[in-house]
Amino acid sequence: MPLLQSIVHRLDPSLDGERLTLTAAPSLAQSDDPAMTSLVNTLNDTYNTKAKGWGRFAEEGEQAGPLLAWLRDYMAGAQDFTQLSTAIAERLARELQEQLSVSGYLLLAHIRQGDTETLFIALVHQREGIGINQAHQAVPAAQLNTSQLTLAARVNLTQWQSESPGAQYVSFLKDRGGKKLAEGMVALLGMEEGIDAPAETRTLLKAFSDYVEKEDFDDEVSREKTDTLVDYANEQLRRGEPMTLEELSGLVDEQQPKAFYDHIRNADYGLSPEIPPDKRTLSQFRRFTGRAGGVSISFDSHLLGSSIEYDATQDRLIIKQVPKQLREQLTKKD
Repeated sequence: MPLLQSIVHRLDPSLDGERLTLTAAPSLAQSDDPAMTSLVNTLNDTYNTKAKGWGRFAEEGEQAGPLLAWLRDYMAGAQDFTQLSTAIAERLARELQEQLSVSGYLLLAHIRQGDTETLFIALVHQREGIGINQAHQAVPAAQLNTSQLTLAARVNLTQWQSESPGAQYVSFLKDRGGKKLAEGMVALLGMEEGIDAPAETRTLLKAFSDYVEKEDFDDEVSREKTDTLVDYANEQLRRGEPMTLEELSGLVDEQQPKAFYDHIRNADYGLSPEIPPDKRTLSQFRRFTGRAGGVSISFDSHLLGSSIEYDATQDRLIIKQVPKQLREQLTKKD
């Protein structure tokens, strides 16, 4: 992941403990610094695994902020990265002036990955650890806590500049216990939140379950298609990119690459063309299958507890909503 520009500022409570103050970095980090590259990559990987909110810049109204103009100037070469990063850090310090616990190192990086450029912002806390000195003695050693991000955001600069309608090119950490921090970051970004990643991911999985049921695939094919969906979603999650419905459709059924996409559109699930994968929702999704004595059963795990129940005491599986195709067969039998 080439690091085009990066810098680290410091946020600390003022002496009177009433606001955050900024200590700006004296200069940019070297673009080929292996330690900085490793740090940014590690933080980026941590960010990809966290729950996030998604949206786009607000062009006008109360939600709009100065970051949009700053980025335009930066991308046009009218402002350098040091100026951009300092302006962002000062603005964030004002937005979070009452959240003194967020003090730490504010890292900002302009990254290129393939054809995509992003702006990454992350506040990193320092913790005390133990190291070994040249005399082979244990000594206190401060280290960055790269696995516990509480404040971070990313802007897909390439997607933003392409002006793709409805694109959700801004994301930010949305931890349940950090509502105030998330609000401060949204204010800094000047964005309007759009896609609800957990809800959209759940709807996509529901659409997939309906598709598998409608096409009446056998157990092995159903498992293969489920694995394909989950593998694709996890890969996009690792890369920090949204799932694309058309791309997913082609992977789910290579013989009929538009079949799943058409199913989603024809059934009107209301899904966006691009969906940020939600890790927690995906981790709960898999298929239960079993075959014995002429009976074959296969269903998605998220149905257990809703339309399907398992009574362990009597070893019974209760299906509350019989699939339409099966119901019609049973009705005809009577």
